[in-house]
Amino acid sequence: MKHLLTLTLIGFILLSCSNDDNDNSNSNGCDRKTVISSEQYTSAPSDKLTINSLAIEGNCLKINFSSGGCSGESWELKLIDSGVVLESNPPQRNLRLSLKNEELCEAYITKELTFDITNLQVDGNRVQLNITNSGEGVLYGY
Repeated sequence: MKHLLTLTLIGFILLSCSNDDNDNSNSNGCDRKTVISSEQYTSAPSDKLTINSLAIEGNCLKINFSSGGCSGESWELKLIDSGVVLESNPPQRNLRLSLKNEELCEAYITKELTFDITNLQVDGNRVQLNITNSGEGVLYGY
């Protein structure tokens, strides 16, 4: 009986542990979180990618993008905000999609991810999100 209790306790402890550093999901139903960091905005990897489309769905920014590779499974992606709010009407924020791609295949892969943008809200009820490596922007109303 003691062994069963011990195994149950160990199993419970293991299942309740999580590593927040590797957890990109969030409670808004978006695939990933948006990072706000002036340092990462300038220094994060910037491997070649093409942003095909941008759309806001609720509090998620949906980005459809393509890049060369084998499968895209090893890609490391981040949506990074510069940490600066440009004073205009509406206010503006600059972001970029960072890609670290070490795949050496010649296939052209298209993926679509959503990023939680609630942490980009400013005073008022809207902000213009400029995606610098796409040359486009979207107006985020909340």
